[in-house]
Formats: sequence, structure tokens, C-alpha cells
Amino acid sequence: MSESRFWENVWYRGGQWQWPLRPVSAVFSAVARRRRQRLQRSSVQVSSPVIVVGNISVGGTGKTPLIIALVRRLQREGYRPGVVSRGYGGNAPAYPLRVTPETPVLHSGDEPLTIARATGCAVCVSPDRVAAAQRLCEEGCDLILSDDGLQHYRLARQLEIAVVDGERVFGNEQCLPAGPLREPVSRLAEVDWVMVNGAPERVAERLGDDVKLSSMRVIPVRWQSVADGSHRALNHFEPQSRVHAVAGIGHPERFFKTLEALHLRAEAHPFPDHHDYRPEELSFGDDEPVVMTDKDAVKCAVFAEPHWWSLNVEAELDARFWSDFLERVRRLKKSSDRTVSQ
Repeated sequence: MSESRFWENVWYRGGQWQWPLRPVSAVFSAVARRRRQRLQRSSVQVSSPVIVVGNISVGGTGKTPLIIALVRRLQREGYRPGVVSRGYGGNAPAYPLRVTPETPVLHSGDEPLTIARATGCAVCVSPDRVAAAQRLCEEGCDLILSDDGLQHYRLARQLEIAVVDGERVFGNEQCLPAGPLREPVSRLAEVDWVMVNGAPERVAERLGDDVKLSSMRVIPVRWQSVADGSHRALNHFEPQSRVHAVAGIGHPERFFKTLEALHLRAEAHPFPDHHDYRPEELSFGDDEPVVMTDKDAVKCAVFAEPHWWSLNVEAELDARFWSDFLERVRRLKKSSDRTVSQ
């Protein structure tokens, strides 16, 4: 059994190993709480409003498609949003690193480069998110979105959006290492929105009326050549076509199920999240198409074959969320502008 599959069984399927780990989880939760209190006392407010998009669990929940959707909508509304990220998986020559579509993925990490290419917005990565945010404010960004920043309390924030996987929800509801949670479920009562990726019923049943719940759908929109960036329609492949499906993301099964919904016969090849691919790992001994996520594609483009394709997706959000969100942003921006002018 692989390490990732082992923890999947422990956290989401009631594996027996969770029981001896629960005392360690109690210590982890207490340390996390004290860390939060300490960092919040010395948090730094940058000159532009900060919107955090994160989660309380490890693994993929759909944060990147959500951030891309938020950035694109804010751009259409006339704002100049920027995104800060830890840049997990990257190793930059120096920090903060300003990410452009041409930045080597080895420097930036996969998610920041994916966001920069999808939106054209200013993206900055650094282990010090305050320094990254300050850099973007200096470049004229009037809103800062912090990618996976819910637990990075040193950067003060005005809005918080926590993303929850509507399928896996909170697993066994234990904090690490007995469960998948970085913080207890009760933390969600403090955020501005809980955004459910998928059907919200199970999350709503668990959280009750204590949270502001919204939902989103991540939908496929087109195929993109990993080698040259050209696009094809979703019906590019005939129904029941055989493909090799590659996914190095937090919850690869979601990608494989999407391919099934597109009526493809996918042979699944899951890899660890943020995996650094080698060409030989994607050589499967035949000429069948290789399909992958956008996050995988930015790491494979330099050695991609003509029959490799990434599936472009978009997050669909409900109208009520957009109305509430844009009104909150408008008020924040007005207050921020008034403070700067004083």
C-alpha cells in the first residue's frame, strides 16, 4: 500500500491506525491554537485589503480554480488583484519571487505558475507572505488574494474563504496526524464563507446554521496541448476513447471521475501532490493519449509529447455569492482608500 493510500484509509475510511494517533492529534491541535494566538498578536496589515482562500484540511479541495475565478471576476470589475503564495514545490534563487507566465516552474512551484498563466495577474511567492504581499502592493495591486493562506496568521486579512471538498468533507474530523485537519472544524464558524466544492448537503448537515455556506462546481471547458498550448473542444476525443490519466494533485480521484463523466476510458496513474515528473514516468509503452490537469501540465511542458493534453477547468459560483462577495470587496476597498488618503 502506498503512503498516500495508507493515510487515505486512516483519515477517510476509518483505518484502525487513527486511534493510537489521537493523543498526538490533541497535542497538534493545542500547538496550532497557541501558534495562531501568537501570530495574530503580531500580524502585519499591508496597504491593500487581503482576501484569504484556504482550507482546514490537507490535500486538494479546489482552491486553485476558485482563486482563478475570483481573480478573473475582480479584473472584470476594474480591480487590480494580485496573488501571494508559499510556492510549495518551488525553489527560487531569491524571495520574494515575482511570477510571470515565463517563470520556470522549478522556481515558482506549480500552483502559482498555473494562476499566473490563467489570469495574467501579478503573482508573488515567498515563505514570508507579508513580504510577498508588500511587494504586490508596491506594484499597484489594490487587492491581495492569499492562496492556501488560512493558517498563515502573520499576514492580517479582511476576508476569509475556506474551501471544503463536498465529497470527502472532513474525514474522521481529527486533526493531524490522526485525521486530515489542520485546524478543528469549529474554525469554520469564524470565516466569511465556506465554499463547498460539489454538493453542499453533507457539509450543511454537519455545520448547521453557524456558517455562511456557498457552493461551486469545477467544470471542464476544453483540452489544451501540453506541448504547444493549442486548444481543442471537449469532444476532441471520441466517446470511450482510451487515455492514460495522470494526476499529481491532492485528490486525484476527482480528476479521474471527471474523465469518466466525459465518457473516456481512463487508465489512472495517480502521483503524489506537487510531484516533480520525469519523462520516463509518463512513457506507458503505447501511443494512447496522455491527459492531465493544468497543474501537472506546467511541470511537463518542457518535455511534452504531441499526444499529451491537459484538461482546462473553471469554477462556477452561484450568483448570490458573487453579489455578497463583490459588495464586501467594494466596502473594503472604499475603507482602504479612505485610510490611505488621510
